[in-house]
Amino acid sequence: MSSSSVNELFARFDETVPNIGQSLLAPIRGIAFWTAIALPFLYLPLLASGLHSGSVRTAFAALVVCNAVSLLIGHSHARE
Repeated sequence: MSSSSVNELFARFDETVPNIGQSLLAPIRGIAFWTAIALPFLYLPLLASGLHSGSVRTAFAALVVCNAVSLLIGHSHARE
């Protein structure tokens, strides 16, 4: 394999990787966006039952953190 064919291979790889990256990011952002919309509905049963026990408080805090992460990731979904 000559050096020019290796350079061509790397150039083709560099052109392909960003396209693959964008095609993978779009669904992840979409899932995160819709997750951020749906997660607050899971707060309601926890809040209705009260945050008296430690496990319920932990679950509520985990949901809030997951919602914040989903908001950050899905913020730019379908923005044009």
